[in-house]
Amino acid sequence: MERIPLADFCEAHGQTAAAKKLCITQGALSKALRIGRKVDVITHRDGSFSAEEIKPFPSQSQASRDSEVV
Repeated sequence: MERIPLADFCEAHGQTAAAKKLCITQGALSKALRIGRKVDVITHRDGSFSAEEIKPFPSQSQASRDSEVV
């Protein structure tokens, strides 16, 4: 398995082809890049692709809500 940042994957394959390989729309891919989502694309041994988003735990919004409840 190989992990590469979404932006690098798009640069290597082009946005339209990258979106097809990830089974998402080109618009969704473009938006993810534009807003700076931290996504890694995983190349599997069988040649398929998947993507995982890296987020802080707990989420920032959840941490903010928890601090207000006190």
